[in-house]
Amino acid sequence: MGTVLLALLQANADVLDIDANCAVIDGAARDAAAAGAALLLTPELFPVGYAPRRVRAGLDPAELPGLHRRLAGIARSHGIGLVYSLPRIMPQGEWQISATLLDADGSMLLGYGKVHLFGPDERAAFVPAEEQPAVVNFQGIPTSMVICYDVEFPEAVRAAAAGGAELLLVPTALAHGFDDVPQVLVRARALESQLAIAYANHSGVEDGCRFLGGSVIAGPDGKLLAAAGEAPVLLYAELDPDAPRRERAGVPYLAERRPDLYRSWGT
Repeated sequence: MGTVLLALLQANADVLDIDANCAVIDGAARDAAAAGAALLLTPELFPVGYAPRRVRAGLDPAELPGLHRRLAGIARSHGIGLVYSLPRIMPQGEWQISATLLDADGSMLLGYGKVHLFGPDERAAFVPAEEQPAVVNFQGIPTSMVICYDVEFPEAVRAAAAGGAELLLVPTALAHGFDDVPQVLVRARALESQLAIAYANHSGVEDGCRFLGGSVIAGPDGKLLAAAGEAPVLLYAELDPDAPRRERAGVPYLAERRPDLYRSWGT
């Protein structure tokens, strides 16, 4: 199987300006598709902006179905897979942070709810999800998702890898000053679970929060395939679908785990 080109959007969103944010995604999808990318990954809550309390107070849930359709239309019109993140409303009325993976025809392949909420603003606006990261086939690559803070927990990434994932897509909203997350933790997660990780962050300032930027795409050997600075950018990396299998054959971390023993340790 040949390589797959992945595109990652790092950009600044306008809080609750859905038209402006969708226009940014649409332009990035157009450019990424023209470059031959199979998938565009966008940051956490980008279509509505990252401002949990303001989004919870100011976003009408009735807008969400139409927004999902709009984003599916972007994927379909440019013929590119798309990952986007939005609030989702649960049957009992709780709000969660979610991510959606669309195929190039706009159909939904995978949904995920954020398990680990970060900070008082997220906890005031949302409740944590509980589902295990699922795995689907995207362009021949077993693919999964987590969101932002989730990737900082080895258990979340290992669950995706144990389920067969060889590519992990991570929409994020990481503030300035946390450089070690993309430069150390994301690379370590990729290396220890021997999968590729794409980590897409905001840039600039939204609702008083200055974002790091610093988006990365790490290979299953932990080496960076692409990395961004602070400015908005459309980042690209070629993914080798055979690389995870080569790494796992060389050092079989997954095959040589001892989960029954770990459970006896109380972990």
